Amino acid sequence: MPVFISLFLLAVMLTFLTRIWLARRHIRHVATHRGRVPDDFSSQISLESHQKAADYTCAKTRLEYVSVCLETAVLLILTLGGGLNALAGFWMGWSSHSILNGAMLIASTALLMTVVGLPLSYYRIFVVERRFGFNNMTPSMFLADLSKRTVLSLFLGIPLLLGVLFLMEQMGTNWWFYVWLAWMAFNLVILAVYPAWIAPIFNKFTPLEDASLKTRIEQLMQKCGFRSSGLFVMDGSRRSSHGNAYFTGFGKTKRIVFFDTLIAHLDESEIEAVLAHELGHFKRHHVIKRIVWTFFMSLVFLWILGYLMQQEWFYRELGVTVASVPSTAVALLLFFLVMPAFTFLFQPLASLYSRTHEFEADQYAADNSSAEDLTRALIKLYKDNAATLTPDPLHSAFYDSHPPAAIRIGRLQGLVRDQIAYKARSQLPI
Repeated sequence: MPVFISLFLLAVMLTFLTRIWLARRHIRHVATHRGRVPDDFSSQISLESHQKAADYTCAKTRLEYVSVCLETAVLLILTLGGGLNALAGFWMGWSSHSILNGAMLIASTALLMTVVGLPLSYYRIFVVERRFGFNNMTPSMFLADLSKRTVLSLFLGIPLLLGVLFLMEQMGTNWWFYVWLAWMAFNLVILAVYPAWIAPIFNKFTPLEDASLKTRIEQLMQKCGFRSSGLFVMDGSRRSSHGNAYFTGFGKTKRIVFFDTLIAHLDESEIEAVLAHELGHFKRHHVIKRIVWTFFMSLVFLWILGYLMQQEWFYRELGVTVASVPSTAVALLLFFLVMPAFTFLFQPLASLYSRTHEFEADQYAADNSSAEDLTRALIKLYKDNAATLTPDPLHSAFYDSHPPAAIRIGRLQGLVRDQIAYKARSQLPI
């Protein structure tokens, strides 16, 4: 068996088995600790709420079995099974224009993968989320959102795709650098226009009207040196009862957004602490660091693709034998289809990097608001969102962008004790 096929199958099998193993560990660990609330949470979260979170977590994780099998099957069918080869041959016979053929090939593959994943998405929303009382979406709203996403993807994606394929064909051996510049520019534009032009397509955003809360938030923003184009409340409850807060945008388009469910469940001091955490991401430059890291990795991947697309074995050993290879569109598709299998084992590093940022943002919130308020807010959010308090440590290390509840709350409680001790020392007579 050719070397690359062997490596590819080994990576696919290793990824498949690891994901299944992690899911089984997670379900077993959560179920084992279902009968008792951890001591740090026993006074705030009832056994009933804890068990609901455990059951919800297990139900979501069981879907991972189906998702893993489905994704692996689609990958193998498109590559070694000849699916991509058949699609490439079909579009080659449809037109002689290579860039248009390539765009249609990529668009049709993306559409096929979306359609294959729809039943699982529908089941998650209308069975799992509804069973645990989180779903407020109707089937008509689901279809409307799907239609909007499809139209938006075509409106934004097709011009980008045509531009990328043009650069790949016309800019010589260094095409990957020009594509990288175009990709960066596209993402920065999307970051700038998303708050005012894209997000309102899916949700309604209204200015924050609570005068007391607004004053409190503006004082925090002034203290932190943060400027935004407005404070908004999003009608997240139309789709789900989950709550959150975030800031979005770039430069002068930055907005602070609260889910209406968050405002309904937290008091003013807790909302301020949650916002202080989000501002911590901004003040600690986490957003910029992640953008820079993403752009750097995209440059590396495009450089690798620049080499692979000139290698005949890259196509042949992944099941593509049509006469038009090397092909920019086929190479692009193959690369992004197989890349997750080869990069999966690096997932814990990305998760660790994200969790480090969360700890730093918590520290910033404690310094500029209140660690005690943030602790109460997080515990309420864990309860309201049915987030498990007892995740499997290895599963969490692989996937979780936020620290496990026990570790995060433990650190915040340590910060609370430090704040109390500092206040006590400051009140001692000189």
